[in-house]
Amino acid sequence: MHWVLLGIGIAIEICATAALKLSDGFTRIGFAGLTLICFALAFYVMSVVVRTMPVGIAYSVWAGGGIAGVTLLGAVAFGQKLDGFAYLGVGLILAGVVVLNALSGAASG
Repeated sequence: MHWVLLGIGIAIEICATAALKLSDGFTRIGFAGLTLICFALAFYVMSVVVRTMPVGIAYSVWAGGGIAGVTLLGAVAFGQKLDGFAYLGVGLILAGVVVLNALSGAASG
């Protein structure tokens, strides 16, 4: 269950970052409010996750997933141009998350 919640938290954090971009420096009040609500909700979900998951694992997955998700969202939704090195970097982040969880004993607590 904590993995599902962690995924939900990552998705909310990605939405918060997209809303932050759309807020145009907090000048668009609706998106600014959405940013604050989503970040608060993402942190709440993370606080629930770390009750049952090692904090280092939870945070590294959250950060890695958020970085990868926001980078890809930037390309798809905001027209950010990514080159091969950007995609390589995202791939390495995701590979690091996989190694941390599948091969490392740290994930077991």
